[in-house]
Amino acid sequence: MGEWVGEMVGPDVWETCRDLIPAGSVFAFLAEHRGELFPAEMFADMYPSANGRPSMPPQILAAAITLQALHGLSDFETVQELRCDLRWKAACGLGLHDMAFDPSLLAYFRRRLARSARPNRIFEAVREVVKTTGVLKGKHRRALDSTVLDDVVATQDTVTRIIAAVRAVIREVPAAAEVAAVQCSAHDYTDPGKPRIAWNDEQARAELVDALVTDALRLLGHLPDRQLGDKAANAVGILALVAGQDVEPAEDSDGRDGRWRITQGTAHERIVSTVDPEARHIHKTRSHRQNGYKAHLSVEPETGLYTAVALRPGAGPEHHEAAVGLDLLAEEDTPVDAFGDTAYSTGNARQALHRAGHRLFLKPAPLRPAVPGGFTLDDFAIDTTTAIVTCPAGHTVPLSDPGGQHHQRKAFFRDLCTGCHLREQCTKAKAGRILTIRPHHNLQTAARHQAATDPGWQADYRRWRPPVERAVAWLVHHGNRRLRYRGTIKNDTWLHTRAAALNLRRLINLGLTHTSGTWHIAPAGT
Repeated sequence: MGEWVGEMVGPDVWETCRDLIPAGSVFAFLAEHRGELFPAEMFADMYPSANGRPSMPPQILAAAITLQALHGLSDFETVQELRCDLRWKAACGLGLHDMAFDPSLLAYFRRRLARSARPNRIFEAVREVVKTTGVLKGKHRRALDSTVLDDVVATQDTVTRIIAAVRAVIREVPAAAEVAAVQCSAHDYTDPGKPRIAWNDEQARAELVDALVTDALRLLGHLPDRQLGDKAANAVGILALVAGQDVEPAEDSDGRDGRWRITQGTAHERIVSTVDPEARHIHKTRSHRQNGYKAHLSVEPETGLYTAVALRPGAGPEHHEAAVGLDLLAEEDTPVDAFGDTAYSTGNARQALHRAGHRLFLKPAPLRPAVPGGFTLDDFAIDTTTAIVTCPAGHTVPLSDPGGQHHQRKAFFRDLCTGCHLREQCTKAKAGRILTIRPHHNLQTAARHQAATDPGWQADYRRWRPPVERAVAWLVHHGNRRLRYRGTIKNDTWLHTRAAALNLRRLINLGLTHTSGTWHIAPAGT
C-alpha cells in the first residue's frame, strides 16, 4: 500500500483547539491515540497495490466509521460532522479548513472491510485493547442475550413481492424479457406499481394472485437452459421462493390445474422483501412481531463490555439463540459462568457447554402439564439407563429406544391409565398418557432441579443475568434498532463496529490511557 501524502488543510484542530474538545470523551481519546488504536499497517491488506495509495488514510476512515456507529449517523450526516464539528475534526485528524470527503468514500471503505479477510478488524482492535489492559482479568462471567433489529426496507405484500421478483428475472437473466413477453400476461411488468384492480373486491384479488403466480411459473418453466451468473441465479431463486411460499392450491383445486390462492398461514423462513431477501419475520414474543435480523450478544456483566457479537437472520435452527450462543463463547480462553434465558437452555447447547467446561446459569424452560395444574415430566421417575419409567401412581412401563428425526424415546402407559385414581391429574387422552423423552433428558432434569432448589444459583442468576439488558439498551440507543444496510454481511460488520465503539467509550470511562507503548486502565483519581 502506498502511503498517503496529503497535507493537513488549515491548522491542526487538536493542537490549536484542544481545550474545546471535551476531556474524557471518545473525541479527545481518538484525537490523541488514533494512531495507536488504528495503525496504518492494520489496513495494509485492504490496499495491496504498491502503485497507488488511498485517497484518504484508512485510519482516518476507521475513526470516522467508529464515531458514526457510536452516534448512529448516516454517511451524509457523518461527513457534515467532519466538515463542521471541531470534535470530529480533532478525532479524525482533519485540519480546521478541511472539507472532508464525499460520503460515498465511507461506503467504499466499508465494502473493502467487508470483503477483506478480517471484516471485523475494528472490533478486534478494541478487543485487543481490552485484553492488554487486563480489565477482564478474573472476570469469568458472560451474559448472553439477543434483540431484534428492524430491517431497513419496507415489508412487501404478496402481490408486490411477486411482481418485483418477476421484474428482477426480466432484468438480470439473458433472454428472460423475450420469454416474459410471450408467457406473462397478468401485469405490465415494465410498470413497478401494483395492477389497477378493485382492491376491495376479494374475488378480484384472488384472480390477480392466481394470474401472477401462473406468470411466475410460466416464466421459470420457459427460461433458456444455460449457465447463469450470480445475480441472475439469485433472481431466479428468489422468484421461485416467492411464487411458492405465499400461495397454495385454490380451495376446490387438486393442485394440478394451476389455480392458486394466498395460503392460510405463514411459510417457514418466509422472505418478506425481494429487496433484502435475508430479512425475516421475527417473533421475539407471542404478541410482538418485527421484520429484520437478530443481534446476538455476549457481555461481561460487571463492566458491561461486549466480548462477542453476531448478527444473524431471524429464523432457522442454525440461527437460534442456543446455536449462536455456542459461537459467541467459542473464543473464550478459559471456562466461564454462562448466563442466559430459556432460549439458550436447549439440550444440545447444555451438552456442548458442559463439555467445554463452562458453568451454566441458563434458565430452564418450564414444563407444561398435559392437564392444567397436573403432573409434569418431573413427577415421573425416569431412568434412562435401565429404560424404566414409573408414574406418580406407581405404574411402571419400559422406555423405547431412540427413534425418529429427533431421536426421542417414548413411554406408553395406555391401559394402565384406565381406572387410575390420578388420571384426571395426568392426562385427557383416551389412549392414556404417553411420555416423550428427548435427548439430554438427564441434563435438563438436573438443570430444572438446580434452578428450583439451589439458593446460590438463584442469587447469581438474579444478580448477573439482568446487566445484559442494559447492554442491549446501549446497543439500540439513538435510533440504532433500525438497521441502515441490507443483508447479513453488511449489518454484521456494522454491529461489530457499533460494539467496538461502545466498548471504547466504556473503556475510556474506566480510565483507558496509553503510556510507555501499551494500554492501561488508570485508577480513578490518578
